[in-house]
Amino acid sequence: MGGKSIGEGMGRRVLQFKIAVLRHFATAGLALLIGTGAAFSQSGTPNPQEQSKQGTSPSDATKENQRKTDEFVEATQAINGPAGNPECVWLGRRVVRLMWLDDLDTAFRHLDLYDRFGCPGGHVQATFRCLTRFGATIDDKVPRSLDGRIHACWINPGAQPPAAAAAAAAPNPQASPATAGNAAPAPAASPSPSPSASPSPAPK
Repeated sequence: MGGKSIGEGMGRRVLQFKIAVLRHFATAGLALLIGTGAAFSQSGTPNPQEQSKQGTSPSDATKENQRKTDEFVEATQAINGPAGNPECVWLGRRVVRLMWLDDLDTAFRHLDLYDRFGCPGGHVQATFRCLTRFGATIDDKVPRSLDGRIHACWINPGAQPPAAAAAAAAPNPQASPATAGNAAPAPAASPSPSPSASPSPAPK
């Protein structure tokens, strides 16, 4: 009888231990399921009201895609060579944008992919040089100010800001043609002797 009661007591303890372990795992599993469900609900597609608040309605997305297509067509028509190819335009403008924003690590990764497509590296350099010339005209408060300027510089890397172009075209009124630049001024001509000042013959 004593051995039977000891065995029953051990059996109850083992059963209670199993129940405690299962309860612990059930609680942890339930918490995991709740967290996963919340994450899925947050990462899911936003409802139409949230889309309208964020300004990402389907019509806006269609307009954005059409704008990108138009820019690729414009680049293909304006640029001769591989710099006008859509993949080079897409990657090259991203490289220039990342360089402007000082995200050089990401810019170099994009540049590596840009090179793998056989796109010309010199066009990225010329576009970035153009962008630095127009830095004063970029306004962070204006939507697409930076992206629009990058695209314009990609199409025409030799573009100049209006003020700089006007200053380069206007002549300097203070510099005469003889003294313009580093040219030395021409020496003044020595006066020729007048006939009246010719020496008289010596007396005999």
